Amino acid sequence: MKKLFVALLLLISGCFMLTSCGQNNSKNVLRVGMECAYAPFNWTESKKSDSNVAIKNQKGSYAEGYDVQMAKRIADSLNMELEIYALDWDALIPSLKTNVIDLIIAGMSPTDKRKEQIDFTEGYYVSEEVILVRKNSEYASATSLDGFSGAKIAGQLGTLYADLVPQVVSHGAIAGTNLETVGALVNSLKNSVIDGTIVELPVAKGLVQQNPELTYVQFSEGNGFNVDICDVTVSIGVRKNYSLTSKINEALASISTETRNELMQAAVNAAE
Repeated sequence: MKKLFVALLLLISGCFMLTSCGQNNSKNVLRVGMECAYAPFNWTESKKSDSNVAIKNQKGSYAEGYDVQMAKRIADSLNMELEIYALDWDALIPSLKTNVIDLIIAGMSPTDKRKEQIDFTEGYYVSEEVILVRKNSEYASATSLDGFSGAKIAGQLGTLYADLVPQVVSHGAIAGTNLETVGALVNSLKNSVIDGTIVELPVAKGLVQQNPELTYVQFSEGNGFNVDICDVTVSIGVRKNYSLTSKINEALASISTETRNELMQAAVNAAE
């Protein structure tokens, strides 16, 4: 009887220890979701470096980019261990809402539609939209949306890029087929299936660096897209009433604009 009591006591103690460890681990780990395929904000590497982070759900793969560097700084500020999960764009918000991840740091803008489902921190980058084209295209010399009359334009599904296509169409362009990823759109552009795709300026810089046959058209004020500031601001997605939102905002506030610009330029230069 005594042996049975001791065995039961050890079993209960063991379960308590496992439960305690699990609780401590969940409190000390910051799980961040991103596509890991959206350079220079985030991309995937096959070798470990001093600056990249292992992708938790992809063995042997590592995440790098502007979002990764921001995630590292936030995790350090919160004194938490960083874990990065590679997820499809459409899976990011559902994964956040179901507690699979704690944050979305993926070049995501805090649109009103997204705010119906999740909350957002203060912005951590402000960008502008440009049109990526073939360098030898007649549209490479365009200076306004009017210069894209007759061009077939497409964007990434579920993003501002796709939402802005109608603005180019209203200036005489033709709506192409919007696709799931920027990579697929770049392939369509290089193969002349479309004549242009809408992307953010840092993304365009990285893509041109990788694909010298491409260039991008940047517009002066009044000649380009009509967007709200929230559409070009990149913020961190959090669950509704998330307890760490204020601390994350404090961490973001401690990172100067100069440092953010330096991090983005370094990401553009390093993007594969």
